[in-house]
Amino acid sequence: MPKLKAGTILPTASEDASITAVAQADPDAIPVTDAEWLQIKPLVRRGRPLGSGTKAQVTLRLDVDVVAKFRATGDGWQTRINDALKSWVQTHA
Repeated sequence: MPKLKAGTILPTASEDASITAVAQADPDAIPVTDAEWLQIKPLVRRGRPLGSGTKAQVTLRLDVDVVAKFRATGDGWQTRINDALKSWVQTHA
């Protein structure tokens, strides 16, 4: 059992039994078996999405005004910097 926050009040055994009995008596509540719980998969992955595998992580120092201009365009500004650099490489190949 994970650590609980300070001040968490747990139900007594009789309260827990009462809650369980009411839940099982509810016709809309469908109990899930242990085998069904094992087959349940999360709908959403947590954390950052997986990368494409075609990019390298680098540390790059850019002028403050350049970064400010790209950031001002909203989310995806780093991708737009990548696109601008890619365009430059294609025109100067």
